[in-house]
Amino acid sequence: MAGDEMNIKKLKMYLVLVTNALMRRKLRMFIALLAVAIGATIISGMMTVYKEVPEQMGREFRAYGANLLLIPADGKKTFDQSKLAEIYKLLDKKELVGASPFLYERLKINESPVLTGGTDFDVLKKVSPYWQIEGKMPKKGSKEILLGNDIAQKYRSKIGDTLIVSTHDGNVEEKFTVSGIVRTGGKEEQFAYVDLPILQQMTEKEGQVSVVQVSVVADESKLQAFENKLHSQDKEVQSQIVKQIAGSEAAVLAKLQALVLLVTLVVLLLTLVCVGTTMTEVVSERRKEIGLKKALGASNKNIAFEFLGESGMLGLFGGIVGTACGYIFAQAVGMNVFGREIGFSFSVAIFSIIISILITSLASLIPVRTAVKIEPAIVLRGE
Repeated sequence: MAGDEMNIKKLKMYLVLVTNALMRRKLRMFIALLAVAIGATIISGMMTVYKEVPEQMGREFRAYGANLLLIPADGKKTFDQSKLAEIYKLLDKKELVGASPFLYERLKINESPVLTGGTDFDVLKKVSPYWQIEGKMPKKGSKEILLGNDIAQKYRSKIGDTLIVSTHDGNVEEKFTVSGIVRTGGKEEQFAYVDLPILQQMTEKEGQVSVVQVSVVADESKLQAFENKLHSQDKEVQSQIVKQIAGSEAAVLAKLQALVLLVTLVVLLLTLVCVGTTMTEVVSERRKEIGLKKALGASNKNIAFEFLGESGMLGLFGGIVGTACGYIFAQAVGMNVFGREIGFSFSVAIFSIIISILITSLASLIPVRTAVKIEPAIVLRGE
């Protein structure tokens, strides 16, 4: 107990000594503290943004459409829609934005063959928000039809027109009203779209789908893992990653990672130089003080611990201030770029503070080495 009390007293005296040393040089230490705080702000802010960016950017990329397709295996044209419920369980519900099933059949519209897709339009809005609709999408269960822009122009159809839609063999014929015209700049403009159950009924393919477009917030490695799970679970359905979208997302994230690393290294280097310069000047100013302490019995170890304590305290306070400012910076980026708040990360905060302490301690190594080499006799003689 007595030993513990003695150690506590020594620690208190050490902290008082270090604090007083810092307070006696307020301006110089404030500059060093400011440098550390700015460095910690940038590091903390960039790390927080980078940690949240994959998910946030993944959701932004979902505006460009599905990044995963479910298709029949073994060259079949369709598969059973009832399988989808079990397949979706392989995906994280939080990551799944939507899954839009399609059945494609060649029908006749006013006696002209047109490739027609049946789908769930409510889910399609989530999976393909980039579709530009003039008019409106067909309502569920309605005899309404959505025409691709190319089809509408080819047959001079407009919103409100009534079209005769029949199966290729002519056995089933229905009247549909054009509810809208879709523009995407892609192949979707060459199709017509109706409600999925209606097309299934017309073609006598109830419960069958040709493809499912899945939009999921996941990188290519997660999509590949899902592909492997699906292959082991279901032999009739296979997945296909949309490489163009998944690859673009990976490329953007890789560039962002490189940018964060570069900025972090530059900031650390600048902080290192600034703190190192400040501590060198402090050692130069305190030459007589160091010489006197050595003359009174202070060891090189004591002198080194004192200066390292000062730099460590600078790093601690600078890291705390910088981490708080970095979170504010990350929030501003999140709201302005993604329109969403970014959560506070304790791991990033602790990392930023530890890095700040390590950088200030590292920056003090050369000044500390200079301090311990000071000869008391020479300094006290005024040389």
